[in-house]
Amino acid sequence: MDIKKYVEFNKKIIDNISKIIVGKKDTAELIIVSFICGGHVLIEDIPGVGKTVMVKAFAKSIGNKFTRIQFTPDLLPSDLTGINFYNQKTLDFEFRKGPLFSNIIVADEINRATPRTQSSLLEAMEEKQITVDKETHKLDEPFMVLATQNPIESYGTYPLPEAQLDRFLMRINMGYPSYEDEIEVLKRSDNPNILNELETVVTAEEINYVKNNYNQVRISEDVMKYILNIISATRNSEKFQLGISPRGTIALYKASKVYAAVSGRDFAIPEDVKKMAPFILNHRIKLRGMNNGDYYKIIYQLLESIPVPVEEI
Repeated sequence: MDIKKYVEFNKKIIDNISKIIVGKKDTAELIIVSFICGGHVLIEDIPGVGKTVMVKAFAKSIGNKFTRIQFTPDLLPSDLTGINFYNQKTLDFEFRKGPLFSNIIVADEINRATPRTQSSLLEAMEEKQITVDKETHKLDEPFMVLATQNPIESYGTYPLPEAQLDRFLMRINMGYPSYEDEIEVLKRSDNPNILNELETVVTAEEINYVKNNYNQVRISEDVMKYILNIISATRNSEKFQLGISPRGTIALYKASKVYAAVSGRDFAIPEDVKKMAPFILNHRIKLRGMNNGDYYKIIYQLLESIPVPVEEI
């Protein structure tokens, strides 16, 4: 395993995105980790902080085919998956592919669509395929959904169901830029075509390598037990109404390996787990009698309460 390829892959994409987005390198790195894992990302924040621009910049950086879908209340499942239509020339039914047949799906304001339309993504996100009229169609590889959503309190939105949220590897927030970063944002706004000028910085061979070799990152039994101790705490604590599922356990395991690789190590340490845990766990739990804003705080408190193993390398 060539660990340098992971470091270079991470750096090239972050540097490229930084030409567009100011001061959000951590967010870009989380998206990269999710992409290598084969997972999907939900970016939740108020309008206007750069969610859509971030995912577009990432899609352009890796050069894969991407499709932007604006989710609205009148969007139908068939608008995403495609339909079978009768071709009068051939006198037979043909399948017309929907926008999900792409590599990177930019699902803009996903929580503005109805639950019925949101649920049409479940099979695509989990099994990388869709079924229309009892016929299954495989989706292109790689396949990743980068969804944005406004807070649930915003007018005209529908909460994503737990089954939908669990399909996302991570849920992240971008937040406001710092004072200094926003000055740079103002300067860059003078060039409205800056996103169109962004170039692809990684090759298909590099993408295939990082996605197919991260499982070679070593992770000790002590670190695996540390992951399970975190997961078990969410299931047994009175603070949580809903704990982490086994899918979430696997997600944390994979993300810890990939984060170790992009950090320049061929072995994972507890700090990798602690770095990834808040973003992987925050949307998979339900708290008792607390609002959504407490999720990160509670998870950080949970992490501090669990002994960290001392690993011998």
